[in-house]
Order: sequence, then structure tokens, then C-alpha cells
Amino acid sequence: MTGAGAGAVIFDMDGVLLDSGAHHRDAWRQLLADLAVEPAPEFWRRTIGRPAEEAVAQLLDRPVDAAEAAALARRKREHYTRLAARGMLPIAGAPAFVRLLAAEGVPRAVATSASRHDVESLLSEIGVRVYFDVVVTADDVRRGKPDPEVYLRAAEGLGLPPERCLVFEDSVVGIHAARTAGMRVIGLATAHSVRELLAAGAERAIADFEGFAWPV
Repeated sequence: MTGAGAGAVIFDMDGVLLDSGAHHRDAWRQLLADLAVEPAPEFWRRTIGRPAEEAVAQLLDRPVDAAEAAALARRKREHYTRLAARGMLPIAGAPAFVRLLAAEGVPRAVATSASRHDVESLLSEIGVRVYFDVVVTADDVRRGKPDPEVYLRAAEGLGLPPERCLVFEDSVVGIHAARTAGMRVIGLATAHSVRELLAAGAERAIADFEGFAWPV
């Protein structure tokens, strides 16, 4: 997809705008330790792109009712908040690319599985919150990724059809969500390999936004 074909750009947050993967992995690891559960190898891959309430059952490998899922998700977010207090870094080149899109008048949105509270604080911390009028979070949808709802709501907020939206995603479930919504995707190889991202439906994969220009 070129800039001429894209009417808007939609970003996932974690692993796309923010280099927050380490904090999330450590938070999930701490939660499992709290529960005396031995994490499986690369356990954190099961959580990528999913709301915490849905990821809990994936990690525990058993049914989890809504009340328990909410309670454990809250504990995980508490661990994450404590760890994130160390400071958050943007993905290389991401703030500059967002500012470039704003200067070019390209509509922009964020569509994330994170909570509204985390989005507001973390995007502000790296200096890009002001550039997004449309932000759709886990608090705004009934079904998390890989369901396309979060991306469809973002397109609706931008006032454009899904096929005019270019998505940047780092997770397989997020790519599935965007593709199901009818959008094209560029993958960020911050959580999955390039091969995994392409197999999921991304048109291409990049390491970061360093030197990225518009049109893409």
C-alpha cells in the first residue's frame, strides 16, 4: 500500500508505538509467580495482542470465569504499572513518524488491547497523545483482538471505510483482527518474527520506524 492508497493510519500501541514488551513479560511472569504457576517456554507469546482478561485463561490453560479473569487482569496491570514506573521508551522513530503524519494531514488513530488509563498515560509519556483524536481501547469494545471490533471502531471514528486504513501491528492476533476488518497491515517485528507476521497476513514487516517516510 502506498500513501496514495491509504486514507488513514491506525497504530496498535504496545510493541508498535511503545517498547513495552519487557514490562508486559515481567508483569505476567510476576502474576504467574503469585499463583505458583511455572511459566511455559515463551509463555508470553500467548498474551500478545489480547486483552489481559482474555490472556489469563491462555496462560493458566484452564477455563476462567469472568470474575476471576477480571481480578487477575487487575493484578497483572498493577504489576505492569509498577514496572512501567521505571520509564517507557518509544519504538525507534515512532514519534517522528507520527509527527510527520500529522504535518501531512494524514488521519491517525490508535487501536489497542490496553486499558484507557494505560493508553492516556503512556502515549503522553512518549509525547504523542496529542496527535491522536481517535483512540479505541479495551474499555471501548466487547470483544478483543483477534476480533476486528477495535479496528472497525477506529475506522468509524476516523470517518473512513476500513479498506482506506493502513494498520501497524506487532502481534499475530492483531494482524488477524485488522485483516478481518478489511484493512492492510505492516508488521512490526518486535514480538514475532518477520516470517510469523507475513504468514499472519502482513504485507511487509519492519524492525522500527527509523527513516520511515510518507507515502510508505
